Amino acid sequence: MQLASLPDYPVPSQPSVTMVESRGGLKLRVARWRPTARRVRGTVCLLQGRSEFIEKYFEVIAELRRRGFAVVAFDWRGQGGSDRPLLNARKGHVDDFSDYEADLLAVVNQVVRAYAPRPHFALAHSMGGTVLVHALMRDPSLFDRAVLTAPMIALAGLRRPLGARLLAATLDVLGFGGSFIPAGGETAVATKLFEGNPLTRDAYRYARTAALVAAAPEIGLGDPTIGWVHAAFRAMDPFRDPNYALRMRTPLLLLLPALDRVTASPPAERFAARLKAGRAIVIANAEHELLMERDAVRSQVWAAFDAFIPGSEPWVPEAEVPLDEEAERV
Repeated sequence: MQLASLPDYPVPSQPSVTMVESRGGLKLRVARWRPTARRVRGTVCLLQGRSEFIEKYFEVIAELRRRGFAVVAFDWRGQGGSDRPLLNARKGHVDDFSDYEADLLAVVNQVVRAYAPRPHFALAHSMGGTVLVHALMRDPSLFDRAVLTAPMIALAGLRRPLGARLLAATLDVLGFGGSFIPAGGETAVATKLFEGNPLTRDAYRYARTAALVAAAPEIGLGDPTIGWVHAAFRAMDPFRDPNYALRMRTPLLLLLPALDRVTASPPAERFAARLKAGRAIVIANAEHELLMERDAVRSQVWAAFDAFIPGSEPWVPEAEVPLDEEAERV
């Protein structure tokens, strides 16, 4: 349940860490922080992507706190410090993405709405964006606004997407849902070679994530299972309907990497174009993980975020609350 850290990458000050029960009795690791700015502007809930963990976002959490936001971060079932459904803890698995939606609702109801100052916003990456969109379609009151980075609306690089889906569905039905995808294995995604990786061009941040997994191997996650892939295809199906975006009532900002090799940006642009309250911004020279990219890319991401969240006046840096004063406020 505790948060891992590195000597040069410590846990942000004054965390509150707990476990929240979700569907099926699985326990989710949740951490929350008060803002360090004097003026509280609300709360941002972080929805990470597949294979990620709270510790990877310490830098982002600090940046949000300086902006005056309380932060709630959590690990989805099957990854990070949350319970894992399979005996082999390195298998990234879920039977259906509705389980992830149940995780989100558990965190919102038991932590965000119970303890976090309003208004409530979401910052979701990749798979987290998929889950968030479906959850907001069912309950627009979950968050006041949301920013999605490289949302998993469609996968990139699939030459025969229909064939890939049929293969995953067939193998799942035949009982191989809990097996790694072909050529997949237990090696933690975060520890694979930097050269040629499809996530980021920032070598330092990539190595930092690998060092976190080396320091706390239990938070690492390997490749997805066949069942996870089958569930992911089903979760992306609604986005193929051109009218799906018209149902969205929550204002959304989609930030899309121009060089994304994990999720496909063009379908996300088409989805955003049909939103009644939202838009997409394509970030040039950026790979999939916008918040883990080089500073030149991240500055564009934060500029867009600041213009959209909380939806009034833009953020202006101010003095942080001293740690002893912050402790009195918690």
